[in-house]
Amino acid sequence: MTVDTAEAGPDILCAGLVRIFTAQGVEVQALQGLELRVERGEMVALVGASGSGKSTLLTILAGLDTPTAGSARVAGHDLVAMRAPERLEYQRSSVGFVWQQSGRNLLPYLSAAENVGMAHAVAGVVPRARRRAVTDELLELLTVGDVADRRPDQLSGGQRQRVAIAVGLANDPRVLLADEPTGELDEATSADVLAAMETVNRERGVTTLIVTHDPAVAEHVDRTVRIRDGRTSTETLRTTHVDEAGRSVRVAVEYAVLDKAGRMQFPAEFTQALGLRERVRLSLEPDRVEVRPGDAVVPPPEAGRGRHRAASDDGERS
Repeated sequence: MTVDTAEAGPDILCAGLVRIFTAQGVEVQALQGLELRVERGEMVALVGASGSGKSTLLTILAGLDTPTAGSARVAGHDLVAMRAPERLEYQRSSVGFVWQQSGRNLLPYLSAAENVGMAHAVAGVVPRARRRAVTDELLELLTVGDVADRRPDQLSGGQRQRVAIAVGLANDPRVLLADEPTGELDEATSADVLAAMETVNRERGVTTLIVTHDPAVAEHVDRTVRIRDGRTSTETLRTTHVDEAGRSVRVAVEYAVLDKAGRMQFPAEFTQALGLRERVRLSLEPDRVEVRPGDAVVPPPEAGRGRHRAASDDGERS
């Protein structure tokens, strides 16, 4: 076994993660050395354009795919080293999953309670005598206890997704992964579903990673991680402060992510605004690094001031 249940580290830790797909002799790098760390009990949103690699990452974390290179650990499991029996046990007891399409989460001929009960039966984590009580607890927590006896086609879109979250929690996982959980919902219903996920995260302490295109999701998490071209690009951290008038104010600050090799991605609007391309000039100042276009004229450094370097877009410096 490669699981360490006593591990005190993060619940999700990826380092140098690479995933290469080959089709008709053509290689596509979906992940290119991605780094990700999610602490126990965190609720994090993962965003990025189509093709950025976020869905590929989620399938690896769910144990549905394996990386080409790098390392990935979730809830103490080494996802690279684990063999088939442990992978099955991991999916049954350590991780829960919520798909965007409700049809992939719920069996249409079972009621809401029966869907959760089926997940209990498959996972085998909750004792048989406790399963109905736990089912009722989950449905009540997600505010769908009053529709426990209804089938999916008798539920609204928001109710179906909240039942799907209950199904994802049926195996009492340490980590809950959600792939576009609000993708098929309107704005008001999305807010209800996200509020339910916040409640689950807060009340049950389940580490939650949400992959999404929905900008509204960002308001429900304290950290948003953006992926671009298969790498972690930026992180936005949100905190709540009380202003001078006594009002609660939500403040968001975006940070560029520096990987272990010292690489970072500049936001596209920065590179376009300054005409940065191919090569840039770096200047190391006492409290900062300055970046200028490669063709900019830079005066020689004064004694005791910063040093200058040129860098190309592949990270090499001279």
